[in-house]
Amino acid sequence: MSILAIEGLDAAHGLLLALRSVSFELKEGEILGLVGANGAGKTTLLRTIAGVHRAKSGRIVFDGAELGDLPAHRRVGLGIALVPEGRRLFPGLTVEENLRIGAVSGRAGPWNIAAVLQAFPQLEPLRGVKAIHLSGGQQQATAIGRALMANPRLLLLDELSLGLSPKAVDSVYASLCSLIESHTTIILVEQDLQRTLKVAHQVVCLLEGRVVAQGRSVDMTRDQVMRHYFGVQERASTEGLATAWA
Repeated sequence: MSILAIEGLDAAHGLLLALRSVSFELKEGEILGLVGANGAGKTTLLRTIAGVHRAKSGRIVFDGAELGDLPAHRRVGLGIALVPEGRRLFPGLTVEENLRIGAVSGRAGPWNIAAVLQAFPQLEPLRGVKAIHLSGGQQQATAIGRALMANPRLLLLDELSLGLSPKAVDSVYASLCSLIESHTTIILVEQDLQRTLKVAHQVVCLLEGRVVAQGRSVDMTRDQVMRHYFGVQERASTEGLATAWA
């Protein structure tokens, strides 16, 4: 049974329709890689699932229950946690204080301060350091740890490697191995397509707010995904139809 089902989801920014009839399903324990160029609707989709952005129409069904207009804090209580683009830490609070904020929902589960520091050992010596003084990689690790403190059943990771050095990205992904091995259900937005195909069980590609390709990652090559990513596949189909009608 799917833990998450997105059915005909539309979302808008003013008059701009950012998501258009988006549909897919995700089984518990799977990782879904969400890819697409800037402006494709990836962040809007994650924010809509998390309840930060309101859907225009369609359904989000989590663990068999439709979420409807349920606010974001109630969704956290159900087990949906978002690591937003840009980390969004409290800069004047320490690493440990930022982590403890993630536990306010009171959800029971395996994640606590000790477990997070074991998964992200680079944070142990930084527990008392304010977030404003952390490097980008350290901030990203703290942001993920804060989300884990909510003991989520579904973890939404937005632009995991954005603005990070290659070394910092390697460090974050090394720490994510513990999440992958624990079969945490994840939707991952990632710039690095090669990494996405390596860790994800399935891939959904968005173009101008619509799903233009989806499938098991083992059945998709990087070149195939890139053609959909930039709309090459769709333009070729459109040109073929134009030729057929000429």
